[in-house]
Amino acid sequence: MATEASISLDGIADPVLVDRVHEALDQLFENAPGAGEEDRMLFRLAVSEVATNVVEHASQREPIHVTVRLGADDRGFSAVFTDDADPALIDLSAVTMPGEEAESGRGLAIALATLDQLLHETDGGNTWRLHRIHRGD
Repeated sequence: MATEASISLDGIADPVLVDRVHEALDQLFENAPGAGEEDRMLFRLAVSEVATNVVEHASQREPIHVTVRLGADDRGFSAVFTDDADPALIDLSAVTMPGEEAESGRGLAIALATLDQLLHETDGGNTWRLHRIHRGD
């Protein structure tokens, strides 16, 4: 029998949103079937990086509304971030890990390394789709 869990959040792109996403992940993991500790840790890392990027790159001139949907089932974890910011012009195929001296720019590279799928869509804002398949411990 397949088990599913999901949590949705709405809010403004600010540091409080990142904290709320972490709290929602804690709740999701309590109900996440078939997930090992490494799967949880790496998914949390990727979600945290994307959430932080959304907040850091939000427009300073007006509040950006963000919806976050987190999900888990027997196969894996998923997250969808949707915002109403100007579309981010990002080519995920060109994302690489910056050098050791860089003070930023690692977030998407880390997310790509820890997820099975990371998609970015720009239709009236930004949509980030994250997916990690359970591997077990």
